[in-house]
Formats: sequence, structure tokens, C-alpha cells
Amino acid sequence: MHIVRWVVAGVVLLFAAQLVYGAATNPRLSWDIVADYFFDPQILDGLLVTLGLTMVSQVLATVIGLTVALMALSHNPVLVAVARIYVAVFRTVPTMVQMLFWYYLAAVVPVLSIGIPFGPDLVTLDTNSVMTQFAAALLGLALGEAAFLAEYFRGGIISVPRGQIDAAAACGLTPACTFRRIVLPQALRVILPAYGNAMIINIKNTSLVFVIGAGDLMTRAQLIYSQNFQQIPLLIVVSGWYMVIVLLLTWLQRRIEVRYSRGYGDRPAPGRVWSWLRENLSTRPRSVR
Repeated sequence: MHIVRWVVAGVVLLFAAQLVYGAATNPRLSWDIVADYFFDPQILDGLLVTLGLTMVSQVLATVIGLTVALMALSHNPVLVAVARIYVAVFRTVPTMVQMLFWYYLAAVVPVLSIGIPFGPDLVTLDTNSVMTQFAAALLGLALGEAAFLAEYFRGGIISVPRGQIDAAAACGLTPACTFRRIVLPQALRVILPAYGNAMIINIKNTSLVFVIGAGDLMTRAQLIYSQNFQQIPLLIVVSGWYMVIVLLLTWLQRRIEVRYSRGYGDRPAPGRVWSWLRENLSTRPRSVR
């Protein structure tokens, strides 16, 4: 078994080395141009817009998603129906289509008004002045992300045993206190892996913002290579920055998952995954120590 493992590892390393060598020695990839533009001021400005879109849309999506999840778990049939319709609609429509819809909203709703339903308007705003490129991108990212987060939150909440909620009520805890101190800490353990993956997908979805020219990382790179025709080097720059962001967030996600998984069973150490699998999947009885 050890010989097979090392042979497989050697073959994988050989192919990886060939891939890296081929990419490093390919003159058409223009690594010098990649190095020149990696920290270019225009690229860094686009990176800041991308990070801003990600953070604001993720916070907004978290608030909306948690609200929709609580609505879906309520005993009010109207709230449950609204939550299900929201999830069905915004999980179905692609993110790019949502961005374009909000960006061109003025074509069907030229004026946005806030007031009493079927009554007088208290505030009236021009849609074109409100629905900027950044606002359209923010809504497209947040509303679609919230539909997925709502299902993750709902699944995490219902994973908590009902008996613990009843026991908290018997101890005199209020529903809000029960949710904060009993339900939420246990639900987070279930929610965190899916939430982290959703955040990473949301970061990558910011690259779709270039269709409305919101000034993100992809938009700035597109403007540059439309002038110097160095498409591949600029796309490598964009990919490199996304890789840096995703790797940092993945590391942070793993740290948080380990923290909230303490006390819920043993986790195999990274270097002992194979031994852990062999020990736990083996059909032979374990020796008593």
C-alpha cells in the first residue's frame, strides 16, 4: 500500500512539475507584463472596488438571508409563503441577469417613491440617480446570495435538537435568549462550511460586474487590455488577485470551523488523513489498549 501511494504521488508531482515548467517557459504568457500590472494603480483601484462590493453585499445578504430564514420557520403562513417565493425567485435568476435588471430599472420604473401603501408618497427619487452602477451590482450580488444563505441558515437552525429548545424554555429562557445562547452557537457549526463557500462564490461573482462597468477588478483589467491587447497577461493578473483573496478567506474559514467544532468529535490532522481513513473505514476490529 505504501508503494502504491508513493507511485501515485510521484506521477501527480511529475505532471504538476511539467505543467508549471510549461507555463513558466512559455514566452506568450508574457510574465514580465503580468509583473508590471499586478500592482498597477488601476488594478489596485479595481481590487478595492471588488473588496468593497464583496463586504457590503455579504453583510447585506447575511441580514436578508437570516430574516428570510426566520420567516420560513415562523408559524405565519403569509411569512412562510413570502420566504419561499423569495428563495424560489432569486435562486433561479442568474446573478448577471439580476445586475442588468437593476441597472436598467429606470426603463420600467422611472421614479422610486416611498410612502403609505395606496396613499400619498413621502419621498420621491429619480431612479437613474439612485440605481448607479455600484448600487445595481450590490443588489444583484446581495439579493441572489441571500436566497442561498436563507436555506443554509434554515438548515442550520432546524439541525438543533428540539429537546434543547424545550429545555431552555423550561428553564425560563426567553425565545430571543434561547436563540442567541442555545440555537445559534450550535447552528453555526453546521452553517459555517456552506457560508464560507457562499462567500467565496460571491467574491468570484463580482467579476460579472464588468457587464455594467462598475469599476471592479475585472472591469479595470478589461479597460487596460482593450488598449494594449494583452488579454492573457491581464487575465492572469485578475486570476492571481482572486486566488490570493480566496486562499486567505479559505484559511480564515478553516480556523473558524475548527473553533466552532471543538467538542463535536475528533478531526484528523492534515498529515494523518490517510491513517485516519484507514483506521475508521477498516472492517477489522480495533485492538483494545
